[in-house]
Amino acid sequence: MSNAEERPAGGPKGPDSERWGEVVDRRSGLDRRAEAEKNSPSNLERRRGPGRRLTDFIKTAEEGEMNREQYLFLLAIDTFKRVNRKTFPSWTDVLEIIRKLGYRKTMASELNLGDRANDWTERPDAPSGVNKPAERAEE
Repeated sequence: MSNAEERPAGGPKGPDSERWGEVVDRRSGLDRRAEAEKNSPSNLERRRGPGRRLTDFIKTAEEGEMNREQYLFLLAIDTFKRVNRKTFPSWTDVLEIIRKLGYRKTMASELNLGDRANDWTERPDAPSGVNKPAERAEE
């Protein structure tokens, strides 16, 4: 068989490709999810499986029962979308809404983002810092 016949279509292009050696026979009993958790301990994984249940916070929201915090956030996002006629707010827009709701970074992060970002905190009474320039001039 030639190299082109041995490799699946859309897979890694050459034998030197990093991913080419990562094929795991599912019949071997190795659990790829366990390996992924070891390699990515960011505290953001939401995969479910044996022994991994949804938290009450997520479960109730997915079932349509929101707590006050979730409902207030939903209303704020909806209001922003209607007022600004934006169907899909950007991440910067979402962060602005969160800051205007009164959230501040007062605790160390529970996420492990590695060397990609430095963690920081601020005072609970810190200004939101997202006011429009016209509003700042009036202060």
